[in-house]
Amino acid sequence: MDETLREQQLRMTRFIRDPNANPPPPGIEARRLAVYRQLFLGNVQGLLAGSFPVLRATLVGEQWQGLVEDFYARHRCRTPLFTEVAGEWVGYLESRADLPGWIAELAHYEWIETLLLLSDSADPAHEPEGDLLDGVPLLSSLAMPLAYAWPVSQIGPGQVPLETPVAPTLLLAHRGADQMVRFSRLAPLAYALLVSLREQQLSGREHLEALAELAGMERGGLESQATALLLGLKAQGVVLCATAHPR
Repeated sequence: MDETLREQQLRMTRFIRDPNANPPPPGIEARRLAVYRQLFLGNVQGLLAGSFPVLRATLVGEQWQGLVEDFYARHRCRTPLFTEVAGEWVGYLESRADLPGWIAELAHYEWIETLLLLSDSADPAHEPEGDLLDGVPLLSSLAMPLAYAWPVSQIGPGQVPLETPVAPTLLLAHRGADQMVRFSRLAPLAYALLVSLREQQLSGREHLEALAELAGMERGGLESQATALLLGLKAQGVVLCATAHPR
C-alpha cells in the first residue's frame, strides 16, 4: 500500500531532524534532502548563535555544532514561538548532566537578558510615597536576583574556570526605564534581601528581622545598612515604594 501523505511527511521530518537515526524518504535525491536539512538546522543554529554569543564563542571545536544538532534531534520544544526557543535551549543544557556545569549556567545568564528585554510584565500596584520599613517593599517585575556556582560574568573564549569557585556569583539583572538590561554584582546581604522580597510579602522591618536572624546579628546592627540598601534599590527602580502592610 502506498504511503499516505502524512506518513511521507513524518518520514522526511524524522530524517531532517536526525539523519543518523532515520532512513531517508524514498524518491528524493540526497542533494535535495541535504538542502532541506541545512535550511531547517541552519535557522536554529543562527537563532541560538545570536542569542548566546558568548557561549558560542567559548565552546571549542565541534562542541557547539554537536550540541545544536543533538538539541535539534532530541529535544521536544513546547513552544512554537521563535522568541521562546532560547529558553528551551537553556532547559536542554540543564538536562545534560554530562556537560560541565558552567555551560548551562552561562546559557542561563545570557538568556536572562533576552527574557527581560522581551518581558511585558507590569509591576504590581504600589504607593510611590509608601514607607519602606512599615509597609511592604516590592521587587520590580523587571528585576531578578541570580545566583550561579560559576563566575558566568567572567567566562569567555580562553577564560573557562577548571574548578567551581568556593563562593557563588551573585548578580542582579534589571531592565531600567531606558529599556536597557544591566547586570551588577550583589553582596550576600543584598542578594538575601532581594530573594526575601521576591518570595515573601512582609513589612520592611520583618524582612530586616529575618535577615538579622539569618546572619546571626541583632536587628539594630543591621537596620542602618539594610535601610540604606533598600533606599538605593528604590532609587534604581529595583524595589518599588512599599504598599500598605497586608495585615
